Amino acid sequence: MEKSIMVRDVSKKYKLYSSGSERIKDLILPKSYGEDFWALRNVDFEAEKGDVVGFVGINGSGKSTLSNIIAGIVPETSGNVQLDGQASLIAVNSGLKGDLTGRDNIELKCLMLGFSKKKIKQIESDIIEFAELEKFIDQPVKSYSSGMKSRLGFSISVTIDPDILIIDEALSVGDKAFAEKSLEKMKEFKEKGKTMIFVSHSISQMKEFCEKILWLEFGMVRDFGTVDEIIPKYQKFLSSYKKMTKEEKREFRKAADNRNRLNN
Repeated sequence: MEKSIMVRDVSKKYKLYSSGSERIKDLILPKSYGEDFWALRNVDFEAEKGDVVGFVGINGSGKSTLSNIIAGIVPETSGNVQLDGQASLIAVNSGLKGDLTGRDNIELKCLMLGFSKKKIKQIESDIIEFAELEKFIDQPVKSYSSGMKSRLGFSISVTIDPDILIIDEALSVGDKAFAEKSLEKMKEFKEKGKTMIFVSHSISQMKEFCEKILWLEFGMVRDFGTVDEIIPKYQKFLSSYKKMTKEEKREFRKAADNRNRLNN
């Protein structure tokens, strides 16, 4: 099988500041200010053409960070990402400009992807129809609900027909009917042999749609394998994690951070 996504030893570091002045000092003074926060550490991951891979993990595990790095929206601090084909990220607000109308956003995103104005006019009506935005398409996106933004982003991404489709919680907002229509569209992509990344808290959607699961825990890969291998283990972990007290969760996080430091 041909590799579609190759993530090699990828780490992502952010700086956390206690104040705006601390941020400015870090920019202009030689001394380092702020606290280092590693959203990802030494992540290795591969997907083959036609794979549908689900990203799971509790909040703060790095799922969206990894999705954004694969999509080319944010740079990795270290490591390397190689893609065979064009990737498109679907997430609420992803790539949408709030001051522009929905129609203007369609044109802008497609122009950035290299589409001609003639081609954009040809596909514009399909995007608007799929998004079900009707009269709202000529209103500023900042006036849209989360569901409307998600529908517009999803509609643009599936219509431009990318090689790699990354869906980050985009189906968790909005109405159930649109989510079902979107899943049907994703099944079409699956049948075409497209590579897809699916980030969701819905275990039932993961079981229905994905073939492989990447389990992230506080920025590191905890496990990777088939749905049948990983989901039962993840569900067992979730069950025990939800029963933890706040203090136990803090200790669990601290232990994970210590393991991360020892592995580096």
